[in-house]
Amino acid sequence: MIDDATTARLVSAAAAGDEAAWDALVDAYTGMLWAIARSFRLDQADAGDAVQTTWLRLVENLDRIEDPRRLPGWLATTVRRECLRILRRGGREAPGGEDWSDVLVADTPPVDAALLADERDAALWRALQALGERCQQLLRVLMATPPPSYAAVSAALGIPVGSIGPSRGRCLDQLRRIAAGDDLLDLQERL
Repeated sequence: MIDDATTARLVSAAAAGDEAAWDALVDAYTGMLWAIARSFRLDQADAGDAVQTTWLRLVENLDRIEDPRRLPGWLATTVRRECLRILRRGGREAPGGEDWSDVLVADTPPVDAALLADERDAALWRALQALGERCQQLLRVLMATPPPSYAAVSAALGIPVGSIGPSRGRCLDQLRRIAAGDDLLDLQERL
């Protein structure tokens, strides 16, 4: 992650056509964008579309950024909107008619594995939703793949870098207590 002054300098240089400045911005903030996109539980392709569309929006609006120091927040807001757009669009699309006749039965997992995984995942999401909004945001961003740097999390959520680790620990402790009451751990052992 980069500091506000460097971000402002890079935005100005990128707006003037400096390719190295653009590459530095992409390197600095792509991890944060992926973390946010994955927090929406999108698949890899849709998360990638949201991230790429966010960069496209920045290219389209680079000369309109009034306060370059606020770029991380602008990027975070834009990728969230793109994720929501993808989710809304996904609800209206009809699934394709793939032919599954060539799938070998012997290579399939046990019949109840998907059900147990779905139950475990649902219990985990219920437990996560029982947490406060701040803990939900922090854990969703931190569980992204690849994990974002603490500096990226700090910029995206407005949390001091030194508070992220302790806050994460407290949030995970709360999540464990809530999940234990929902038999989540029992489901995990059966998988």
